[in-house]
Amino acid sequence: MATSQIPMLRRQCSCGRISRPVSEGDDVSHVNIGKVYAAPYKAMLEFNAQAVAAGEDAGLSPLLVELVKVRASQLNGCAFCLRMHAADAVKAGETADRLAVLAGWWESQYFTADEQAALQIAENVTLIGDHGRLADRGVDVEGVLTEKQIAAVTWLAVVINSWNRIAISSHYPVHG
Repeated sequence: MATSQIPMLRRQCSCGRISRPVSEGDDVSHVNIGKVYAAPYKAMLEFNAQAVAAGEDAGLSPLLVELVKVRASQLNGCAFCLRMHAADAVKAGETADRLAVLAGWWESQYFTADEQAALQIAENVTLIGDHGRLADRGVDVEGVLTEKQIAAVTWLAVVINSWNRIAISSHYPVHG
């Protein structure tokens, strides 16, 4: 059979995302990019540590930090990071009720003004490609958070978005 006649298949990862079409003869193994090139992965670990340190320096609570990570991971559809950071949030004192409504945080009265501002930043950073089409959640970020807090939350959002992309593209497994 000629290559042009091979039926096209789609590769599906554990999180349900469908990736590029592949031919029957293609190797459909998943490449863990951190194992293939360890230096960029180690740099990500350091980047992560610096963002966490910025959050601590800015006085962000560990719970707020985890909420930012969970919300960005929800928007990106990263099951691996969602599972990890939801568990970390629970360890930091988060409740099942608040985690259950996090995807609609602006519709609830569960979240403090600081948390709402941080979640707004997380959404803005995560959905940056939407170029102003984000819904106005009515949060005055600059009226609630300090400059240092805004910068720290923004760095944390950038980092978790990077981790989401690493985990999704490397097809990190998520088992129940």
